[in-house]
Parts: sequence; structure tokens; C-alpha cells
Amino acid sequence: MALTTQDPTIAESESHLPAPSGRTRRRSLPPMTLKLGIGLSIAGAIALFGLIGPYFVGDPSRVDNIGLSAPGGGFLLGATQTGQDVFAQLAHATRGSLTIGLVVGVLTLVLSTFFGVVGAYVGGVVDESFSLFSNVMLVIPGLPLVIVISSYVPDKSVWLIAFVLALTSWAGSARVLRGFTLSLRNRDYVLASRVSGERSWRILTVEVLPNLIPLLASQVVFAVIFAILGEAGLSFLGLGASGSFTWGTMLYYAQNGLALRLGAWWWFIPPGLMLALFGAALSLINFSIDEIINPKLRSQTRAVRRSWRMSRAQLQSAKESTL
Repeated sequence: MALTTQDPTIAESESHLPAPSGRTRRRSLPPMTLKLGIGLSIAGAIALFGLIGPYFVGDPSRVDNIGLSAPGGGFLLGATQTGQDVFAQLAHATRGSLTIGLVVGVLTLVLSTFFGVVGAYVGGVVDESFSLFSNVMLVIPGLPLVIVISSYVPDKSVWLIAFVLALTSWAGSARVLRGFTLSLRNRDYVLASRVSGERSWRILTVEVLPNLIPLLASQVVFAVIFAILGEAGLSFLGLGASGSFTWGTMLYYAQNGLALRLGAWWWFIPPGLMLALFGAALSLINFSIDEIINPKLRSQTRAVRRSWRMSRAQLQSAKESTL
């Protein structure tokens, strides 16, 4: 005769099982490390300053008959050689540099995803064509091409500089994404989705792309760093955006105005410091993303931290125990 009731011991044991909570779901999120927290804090503060700062300052191009003046007297960061407010220029320059970095990051994400991920997933002639085009763009020297294009265009806007920088920076990311996509397309869950009759675009967006999110984020952060530093270099050479303020154009005008020779530190230190801080913050974020992608790096980092807290005798004994 078939059993119609459940064993009371089984029911009692099941009643004591812990209910699923939000804590289990939160474990799947990336861990908040010290490097990630510092990087996000610095980058967020600079981004907030560039977003709302220009609304609370005056015209950065306004010329006053006060000459080169130190901070104070109504100018928080002093004035340039022609009497322009350095703090107002810094606020607008922060927005301009972040705009270039954001545009290059988005364009790099779109181009590298299309030529790297989509091409590798489709395969065949499409993959070969996309791979050939990526290789051609990869071997083209980026900085000389940017210099040539910028030198032949008289009126250069921020959007043109961003487009040129994005055009020369997406190929490397596409090659990396192609390699990871080729390994993902042969996974069991992807093959099972194909056998079950799922459409290709759904498999690509639901099964493949979510596994590439940490890698995509790392590539975007690297592209933003490259764009901001590349624009600063172009502007310092006089090939940057015309009629707009960025950190690079501020350094260019400070160099032309002999700020270093005249000792006007308030003119060139603020944009250089913002450039260094934002680059360091994005580097910390990129390192944290690398640890999320590769957990071995996280364990190695923890081991190094523990070795810092260990005494010399304890460190020697730990090395001998591992031999």
C-alpha cells in the first residue's frame, strides 16, 4: 500500500531548515574592498564636482584687470595671467574631461562588444571578418593617428576628440572579449539553450553577456583612463579641443603663460592634481575589478596583507612550513 503521510522525522528536520534570506543573495555581489571603496569615493567626488560645479561658478573666460594673483581676494584658487578665475576654469575643465572619458568609454564598450562578442558568438565568416578588422585597427599606432587627425582639423570640439580617441582604443578590448566569448560559447548551458531552440540574440544577452560584465567593466574603466590621459597629452601639445576647457587645456595655457617659471603654483597644480587623483581612483577600481574576475588575486592580496602584520620570525616559519 502506498504511503499517504510524510515521515514525521523528515517533516521535523525540514521544519528546522533555515529560510532563504537576503543575506544569501548579497553574497553573490562583489565584495567591497578597501581599494574599491577609496576609488569609488574619489571618482564619485570628482564626478560630482564636475557635474554641479559649473553651475556655482562664474564665466571661466571672463578677463579681469588684476593680473596673476594668488588665492584669496574673491578667487578661491587665484587668477591666471589675464585675470581669469582658476576655480571656475577647473570646474568647467572637470566636466569637459569627464565628458570625453564618458563618451570614449561608451563608444569603446559598444564597438568592442559588437566586434568582439557578437563576432565570436556568430562565428564563421563574420568572426573572421571582424577579427581581421580588429587586428588592422590594433596595429595602427593610435597616438600618431590622433595627432595627424587633430592637426588637420582646425576647429576641434570635445566630441571630435572623444570620437578620435575611441576610434583608436577599442580594438584591444575587442580581442580580449573575443577570447572569452569563444570559451563561453562552448559551455554546457549555452549549448543547452541552442538545443532547446532559444533565439541567438536571447542566448547572447541572457547567457553570454552577463558572464562578461566584470570584464566589460574593466575594459570600460581602462578606456576612460586612456581617454582622459590621451586628451590631456594632446591638449598639452596644443592639439586638443578648441574653445572648451579640460584639464589638458588648463595645463597647456599654464605652460604657455610661464606659470612654473613665475611660481604660479595655483595655476598648474589643481588640474594636474585632479588628473592624478582621478587616474589613481580609476586604477584602484580597475584593480578591484581584476580581483573580482580572478579570485586568486584576492587571495594573494590577503596573503600579502597578512605577511605585513606578521613578525620576521613568524614569516620565516611560514615560509619554511610551505617548503
